[in-house]
Amino acid sequence: MKTAYKRLNRDHRIQIEKLIALGKNNKQIATTLSVHPSTISRERKRVKNEPYDNLKAEVNYVHNLMDKRLGLSKINSNPKLKNFVYLHLELHWSPKQISDALKQFYPFDSTMQISHESIYYHIYIQPKKEVEKLLISQLRQKRKYRGNVRRGADKRTTIKDPIRIDERPAEVLTREIPGHWEGDLVLGKNRESAIGTLVERTTRFLIIVHLKKKDSTAVRKAFESEFRKLPTNLKLSLTYDNGTEMAQHKTFTKNSKVKVYFAHPYSPWERPTNENTNGLIRDYFPKGTDFNLVTKKQLKEVQNQLNQRPRKTLEYDSPLNTISRLYMNQNFI
Repeated sequence: MKTAYKRLNRDHRIQIEKLIALGKNNKQIATTLSVHPSTISRERKRVKNEPYDNLKAEVNYVHNLMDKRLGLSKINSNPKLKNFVYLHLELHWSPKQISDALKQFYPFDSTMQISHESIYYHIYIQPKKEVEKLLISQLRQKRKYRGNVRRGADKRTTIKDPIRIDERPAEVLTREIPGHWEGDLVLGKNRESAIGTLVERTTRFLIIVHLKKKDSTAVRKAFESEFRKLPTNLKLSLTYDNGTEMAQHKTFTKNSKVKVYFAHPYSPWERPTNENTNGLIRDYFPKGTDFNLVTKKQLKEVQNQLNQRPRKTLEYDSPLNTISRLYMNQNFI
């Protein structure tokens, strides 16, 4: 069967760099990304005479695109569109939220449609650095570069006998059966404090876990305590990153009956629900927050607000309503 043409985006380029680091060839990379091998071959030529770098490749792509358009980007050539985008960036809307809103407000006006990636390009490829800095400051994560640019091998302590995400049941991916969770820590000031986050994949229901410490014993006991409050059929699995706070995963599984699967190193897209939710939590607790000064009550207030917020992915229902319909007799707040 002929492979359909697909234009690569920033996430694809990040994956390409990681797959190259793992020793994958063009054909293997193409299969992973569901594109033609020649697409990968052309992409790798964007960075000449040196190892592939996703950021350099992205800049090369955008510059070529801008050259083809003679420097006239859609935002700069449409004052009405530019005003809409800039106004909502000031309100700290994400580029994806802005793009979706444009589709709702101007469904039949193609001049007022723009993808979230194009908005990111506009922000990060600015001729005036002071404008770029201002626009980045209005983004939720305020990164200096687009996307996750961490590279190289995982230098953190290896977790003993991890069960990789590849061994998860197929039902986890479909999200049809609730009870499969994603977990992580949100770190505080100087990485000296933290809170735990547990998000159910189907309903997007969030549990924020208060932590006195962030070592493996403290995290295990705190997570076990939260899972004990849940009905048995709502605690099937937990997908985690490679943080050493989950080093006691075997003991955790024995005590909680929740099997733990570990994502591949530096692969946040394998835990998308948790990554997105952590970004929402950062709206309340920005980087530099000392979580030792944040009370359990404050954490629960944020948890309740996020669980009661309508979500597009739930057809504008809330995580709380969604999970409550499944388990009517359970008190989740």
